[in-house]
Amino acid sequence: MPAISTNDIEQRVGAIRRFNRLYTKRIGVLQDGFLHTPFSLAEARVLYELSRHEKVTATEIAAELGLDHGYLSRILRGFSERALVVKIASPNDRRQSLLSLTAKGRMAFAPLDQGSQSQVADMIRKLSESDQERVVAAMNTIESLLAETPSADVPYILRPPRAGDMGWIVSRHGALYGEEYGWDERLEALCAEIVATFVRNFDAKRERCWIAERDGENVGSVLLVKDTAEIARVRLLLVEPKARGLGIGARLVDECVRFAREARYKKVTLWTHSVLIAARHIYEQAGFKLVKSWTHEEFGKQLTGEDWDLDLDPGAET
Repeated sequence: MPAISTNDIEQRVGAIRRFNRLYTKRIGVLQDGFLHTPFSLAEARVLYELSRHEKVTATEIAAELGLDHGYLSRILRGFSERALVVKIASPNDRRQSLLSLTAKGRMAFAPLDQGSQSQVADMIRKLSESDQERVVAAMNTIESLLAETPSADVPYILRPPRAGDMGWIVSRHGALYGEEYGWDERLEALCAEIVATFVRNFDAKRERCWIAERDGENVGSVLLVKDTAEIARVRLLLVEPKARGLGIGARLVDECVRFAREARYKKVTLWTHSVLIAARHIYEQAGFKLVKSWTHEEFGKQLTGEDWDLDLDPGAET
């Protein structure tokens, strides 16, 4: 991955800090009482975690919120003194206490929960529907990129392309390969040529495009195109970094192979590069074999290009 300059980092840090100042002001974090209540933001978050569980340990709350145990202990002590929370010994570990909100605690949390809901609703109600969707999409992007690992609980779907998807394929290939490998604009030009040829000459009986979508957002793509009457070619396999590790790449390649069998091709071929370790692993797992390699500098870097083939049995069950 190309090195990021110190100046670029400083500019991005400045932009993030500017957003943080704006958003903390808008949601009232700097006020003495969060949402005009006697609770601080930290106390409100602890109440929220307690409301989500019938019984929970202080260790679990600290881990979920990233709070210092001593700080959390002081918050919980204050809740206990105000009869907002009750502790009982854990039946599995006598050293641990199970915490739960009392009726008074739930009554104290209710206006906090409703106030937060109303505050955000009032904030976005001033925006058009399309701008509301842009705000939510931007926040989803921030959440997914800053999460430690993608959540496997969020499902993905494979679907045919819609209007705008072909442009997205070209754009994301150019951006990702530039960011991760330092390839120049010639890669994007090649992708545009591949996509244009696919659209202009599309053969619905023997060609396909799949878009992987997750939580309403494109996260992957692949094309299967007709190379000859007997040979299909896998092109433009891509999985967004935020969705890697979920098996999307392997699923896209499996769909290519499945369809190639249905379309009665005798072979599936593809072109990749030795530096694309994850993609090569997917191809190998799908049964492809490396048949040829060579060096070139087509995208501004010295690269080892590779051809991989998979022989199909035309009589195999689909």
